[in-house]
Amino acid sequence: MEKQNIAVGLDIGTTKIVAMIGKKNEYGKLEILGVGKSKSLGVHRGVVNNITQTIQSIQAAITEAEEKSGYSIKDVVVGIAGQHIRSIQHSDYISRPNPDEVIGDKDIEQLINQVHKLAMLPGEEIIHVLPQEFKIDGQSEIKEPIGMYGGRLESSFHVVVGQAASIRNVGRCIQSSGIELSGLTLEPLASADAVLSQEEKEAGVALIDIGGGTTDLAIFKDGIIRHTAVIPFGGNVITDDIKEGCSIIEKQAELLKVKFGSAWPGENKDNEIVSIPGLRGRDPKEISLKNLSKIINARVVEIIEQVFAEIKAYGHEDPRKKLIAGIVLTGGGAQLKHIKQLVEYITGMDTRIGYPNEHLAGNSDEEISSPLYATAVGLVMNSIGNNSKSAVPMCEMEQPVKFEVKKQEESIPEAPKSEIKEETTEGKIKRSFFDKYVEKIKEFLDNAE
Repeated sequence: MEKQNIAVGLDIGTTKIVAMIGKKNEYGKLEILGVGKSKSLGVHRGVVNNITQTIQSIQAAITEAEEKSGYSIKDVVVGIAGQHIRSIQHSDYISRPNPDEVIGDKDIEQLINQVHKLAMLPGEEIIHVLPQEFKIDGQSEIKEPIGMYGGRLESSFHVVVGQAASIRNVGRCIQSSGIELSGLTLEPLASADAVLSQEEKEAGVALIDIGGGTTDLAIFKDGIIRHTAVIPFGGNVITDDIKEGCSIIEKQAELLKVKFGSAWPGENKDNEIVSIPGLRGRDPKEISLKNLSKIINARVVEIIEQVFAEIKAYGHEDPRKKLIAGIVLTGGGAQLKHIKQLVEYITGMDTRIGYPNEHLAGNSDEEISSPLYATAVGLVMNSIGNNSKSAVPMCEMEQPVKFEVKKQEESIPEAPKSEIKEETTEGKIKRSFFDKYVEKIKEFLDNAE
């Protein structure tokens, strides 16, 4: 019955919107059933600024994914990004009335609820509360407190905060597209799930996801998320620079960047020139590839330096916080030629390009294993983790409701059993918190109407 656990991820980016339908195959790998992609209109730097255009783009991506897969989408897990996202480190504790009782889920929940009382700036809301290490009666570095004894339960948290209005706008777009919102995930966390191995997270790694409108950063150490940041620059700014610097239109600038662009100016010889057709009968333009690389290099250096400043703010120079696995680059911007070498040159850290193919089934389309789809793959994995049945086969929809209900009942007991045993405290916290948060958004949207 596990076949029925069909998951859907929706990546609402600045340049593209991707709807991805997938399921786990018998080997535990992710099998992609269909991908829908549309040009993202109405999103600027990860934030919705035109509801109508965004709804149209979402519907186009959803329809394409449905047609390719033969499944009808009911609900989606969505990635949240944008320049309004910030993160804070916070520690909190509770005193338990009876230290001779075993620590249980209720105690953890009480501690989490306390974190939610943190004073935020006007209009901000807590999106993620990610526990790091627990402390019981002064004994530190406890990763799994459930089942232990103690009077004072303490924990450090990584709290991700964002603008409530921006998140509600995303919820509104999804609801108006005729589908339900089943979960929210911070995009750098989704990308991390798709491209990082557990060993890298243990050793210490910085994931840099270079998107169209923003560059997301997630730092892991000892298997725990330590720092997240969103830098409001991405591949689109590079395209704008080429457009201005070479006096050409945006479409040509984007093509130039993708086909001939390089982040390392020394690569091109002075006599390498590309000719671009002129507008409406005007003479073609000749552009030196060396100049093109210089324009790209200047902007990429600026983006990487801002990311590196965030890595320094985390404190990677401290021997205990050292990122042994270095940097992993993903997102569309990671496809730029020689960007790996430039990042290594600026930061002095080992760098690799992150492809989401580790978790994909062997027969997956080559295009899907591109860094471009890292976030979408991560969102589908997140949806599978929720045991969601987010899509049903088109043929099944025409069958009587009785049969549908019976089928669902059969499929429910099997999958979660093994998962409940293995689920960690961190997993439970994420799960319960997200259910509450998504309910809150749905309630808000229903009342707003």
